[in-house]
Amino acid sequence: MVRLFNVYYPVRTLVLVLGETLIVVASFLAAAVIRLGQDSVLELGVEHGIYKVLVITAVALLCFYYFDLYDAQRVPSTGEMFFRLFVVLGILSFILAALGYFFPDFLLGGDVFLLGITILTVSLIGWRWVFHWLVSQPSLRERVYVMGSGDRARQLVEALRARPVLGMEVVGWAGAAGNGSMTREQLESQLLALRERRAVDRVIVALNDGRGKMPVGALLDLRLAGIQVDNATAVTERIWGRIDVQDLQPSWLIFSDGFRVSTRKLIVKRLISLILSALGLILTLPVMLLIAIAIRLDSKGPVLFRQERVGKNGHTFKLTKFRSMRVDADAGGGSRPAQENDGRCTRVGRWLRKVHLDELPQLYNILKGDLYFVGPRPFVPDQEAEYVQAIPYYRLRWGVKPGATGWAQIKRGYCATIEENTEKLAYDLYYIKNMSVGLDLIIIFHTLKAVLLGRGGR
Repeated sequence: MVRLFNVYYPVRTLVLVLGETLIVVASFLAAAVIRLGQDSVLELGVEHGIYKVLVITAVALLCFYYFDLYDAQRVPSTGEMFFRLFVVLGILSFILAALGYFFPDFLLGGDVFLLGITILTVSLIGWRWVFHWLVSQPSLRERVYVMGSGDRARQLVEALRARPVLGMEVVGWAGAAGNGSMTREQLESQLLALRERRAVDRVIVALNDGRGKMPVGALLDLRLAGIQVDNATAVTERIWGRIDVQDLQPSWLIFSDGFRVSTRKLIVKRLISLILSALGLILTLPVMLLIAIAIRLDSKGPVLFRQERVGKNGHTFKLTKFRSMRVDADAGGGSRPAQENDGRCTRVGRWLRKVHLDELPQLYNILKGDLYFVGPRPFVPDQEAEYVQAIPYYRLRWGVKPGATGWAQIKRGYCATIEENTEKLAYDLYYIKNMSVGLDLIIIFHTLKAVLLGRGGR
């Protein structure tokens, strides 16, 4: 795993992105040389054709990203992957045709773009086949042993086996073949046998309760033998971008890196939030006026909906949104989370929630200072009180100001139950631990994708 802007990425994914970047550039450069011959040097250099090729490359990579061709969390089948690839290449062709029609100066002469797309199609198909063949080779996979036999270890094993892009092959775990709970001596014997056979490259400790069972001496011997030893909590953080609260020890939170919120960092976050919210209000004002008219014509009641939410340090504030439900939606008392196909939504409100446009007025809350642009999602007080009682470490969310979007929103989406919000807290803890400007920019980038594709709405 490689860490960029406080987010961990599989090395294989980075190799895939880098390889396809070079392929896109090389395809159009080759097309220019073939079509233009000696004039290609003039076109690419003096006429700034190389910059046009770089623009095409950026557009292509964005298309690949928006169709989840680089998403390590969404691993498509081979057939689905090639289907998406053809769809992306088709869309890219239309984009290039549109650029050539509206901006004729953008074109390279001699049908370079047409030949470039043809070369790119053949090259990408070949590259993807070769890449998937390479990553499937056992010699290029890291052999992993999971030390643990409970649910925590089982879930980790299943997740690792479901994501070959990580390059980890589970060669064994303590819960295999119904071994059940093993004693320290049994675990120590297994680890020493693995060391003697040189059968493993990494050991992941996933014991539900390590008191009296942790084979410290054997693990130290493995480390001295060059075998990587990791804690399941750290592996989960790197691979999935979350910190699971089950079996999480307070000492890990206290002594681990991160959880540092400096004054300078908060000032920069506030400046970014101010700039983005101000620009957002200016650019979306015409859209918000149309939405307000549609809400007024669709159903009785106010256009805006204001609701008390819990912010930093447990203090409450009024969150502003476009009204998407009937005025009597919570007539029974309390505030119920939205469900799939919620009958309380109005016709316009159902569409607004699907594309997240009901949240545009939150730009005012950001400008006012109630929210950052990026942070944990705030809930209503009765929900927060319930979650504090039911979910360990939930109060840690209150240590930072909430946000209109966040790491948990793009990773987990909408949550309504205790179990779902427990999982969502795991992503919030990761964000709080690794909070940075770079991570905020990545979240904003992912949020744009979610909004454009209509993901996460309810």
